[in-house]
Amino acid sequence: MSALIPALAAPSDRPALRCGPDTLTYAELARTAGDLAARIGGLERVAVWATPTARTAVAVVAALLAGVPAVPLNPRTGERELAHILGDSAPGAVLAGPDDVLPPGLAALPRIDVPAGAPAPRAPGAAPRAGRDAIDPEATALVVYTSGTTGPPKGVLLSRRAVAASLDALAEAWDWTGRDVLVHALPLFHVHGLVLGVLGPLRRGGEVRHLGAFSVEGVARELGAGGGTMLFGVPTMYHRLADALPHDPALVKALADARLLVSGSAALPVHDHERITAATGRTVVERYGMSETLMNTSVRPGAGPRPGTVGTPLPGVELRLVEEDGTVLGAYDGETVGEVQVRGPNLFSGYLNRPEATATAFDGDWFRTGDMAVREADGTIRLVGRKATDLIKSGGYKIGAGEIENALLDHPGVREAAVTGEPDPDLGERIVAWVVPADAAAPPAASALADHVARLLAPHKRPRTVRYLDALPRNDLGKILKKRLPAG
Repeated sequence: MSALIPALAAPSDRPALRCGPDTLTYAELARTAGDLAARIGGLERVAVWATPTARTAVAVVAALLAGVPAVPLNPRTGERELAHILGDSAPGAVLAGPDDVLPPGLAALPRIDVPAGAPAPRAPGAAPRAGRDAIDPEATALVVYTSGTTGPPKGVLLSRRAVAASLDALAEAWDWTGRDVLVHALPLFHVHGLVLGVLGPLRRGGEVRHLGAFSVEGVARELGAGGGTMLFGVPTMYHRLADALPHDPALVKALADARLLVSGSAALPVHDHERITAATGRTVVERYGMSETLMNTSVRPGAGPRPGTVGTPLPGVELRLVEEDGTVLGAYDGETVGEVQVRGPNLFSGYLNRPEATATAFDGDWFRTGDMAVREADGTIRLVGRKATDLIKSGGYKIGAGEIENALLDHPGVREAAVTGEPDPDLGERIVAWVVPADAAAPPAASALADHVARLLAPHKRPRTVRYLDALPRNDLGKILKKRLPAG
C-alpha cells in the first residue's frame, strides 16, 4: 500500500490546506509536519488538541508520517470524560497550538507546540524529514473515541489500511480527484471532519479549505469566487443554507456551481433537500458511516433525489440486514427492518483495551452497527434509526423512528422533530413525538401531526403523544441526543 498522502513524497507548491489566516502548500506541509514527526517519533501515542485550525491538520499529518497513532481530543470534552480518554489511551504527549489554553487535566502530559505557519525552506539538497518510509498498513493511524452514549467512550482503532480503503472507495464513487477543492467547517476531532474532510483531499492531492467556524458567507465565498468544487456539511449547516437561499443570489450560484454537496453524520430532512434542489438544481448526496466502519454507503452523484436514503454499498464494502434472531433478510421490499451489518477493508481493528467489547461487536467477521434499516428494491439503503434508541415495537410492528421524524419535518408547522418510544400497556410501546414548532406561539395540534404522519406513512406509525420543546438537545455534529430529552 502506498503512503497515506502520496503528494508529500514529492511535495510541490500546489495549495494543500487553508484555514483562516494559515495557508500551506504541499511543500510547506511536508516540511512542517516532517519536522514535527521527527520530534514525536518513538512515542506510543500522541493526543491532538483538535481545534478547527491548520495546526490540528499539521499535527495529525505529522503523527501519520512518524507512524505514531493520534488521539484527537474534542476541546469541549468535560473533565471526567477527558480523564477517561487520557487514562485509556495513555498518550506520551499532547500536540497543541502555541496559544491554546489547555485544561488542567492535560497538565501532566508533555506539551509539544505545533507551529501555525510553514518553516523556512531548507538549503538546496536538504531532504525533508518525513518520518519512516515504510509503515505497516495494519498499524493504527488514529484512535477516535465514541460519543459514550451507552457507557464510557471507547477508543476506536483505525488502521492505515482502513483509512486508505475508505477514502479510495469514496474517490471512486464520487470521482474525487486532485483537481477538487473541498470546503467545510466540520469539527476536526471526528471521522467526518478529520478523516473525510482533511485526509480525504490530501490523499487525492487536492486542497482543503476549512472555514474555522461555519457561516453562510464563508460557504458562498469559498465555493463561489474561491473556486471550491465540493462542500461537506451536517444537516444543521444545510438547514441554515436552505434558509438563506431565497435572499442570497451569490449563495445560490455558489451551490449551483459546486460539483458535489455532501451531507452526513445525521439524516438531512426531506424539506431541506427539496428547498436546496429547488433553488440550485443540485441534489445533496447523503452517505452512511460511523467511527468503527468509516464509510459504508453513498448515494451516487447524479443519481437523482432520493431523500431519506443513504445509497448503496461503496466499492469493497459488503452489507446485510439481520433479524433479531440472526436471520439474514433477503427481502428488498422497502419495509422489512433489520440491523445493518458490514464487512470489508474499511472496518476498524478493535476497541483499545476492550477485547470483550470488540468480540461482542462482531458476528463472525461482520460488524454489528446497531443501525436499523430497510432495503429498497434497487438495493438502496434507507436508515430508520438506532437499535438502542430508535427501534419502536408498537402493536406488533417494528417501526423506525427516523422515517416518522422525516414525515413530521415535512409538516410546515414543524421546525425540528425527534421520535422515541415509551412503555404502553396496550401497544407495548407507544410512539412519542418531540416537536419544536416553527411558530412557538401557534404550534400545530397533536391530532393534525398524527394525521399527517398516518397519511404519509401508515396509521400504525402515527405518534400517540406529542410533546413540544423550544429546542432539541444536540451534540457537536448536530445529532439529536435522545437520552437527554426530558422525562415524560
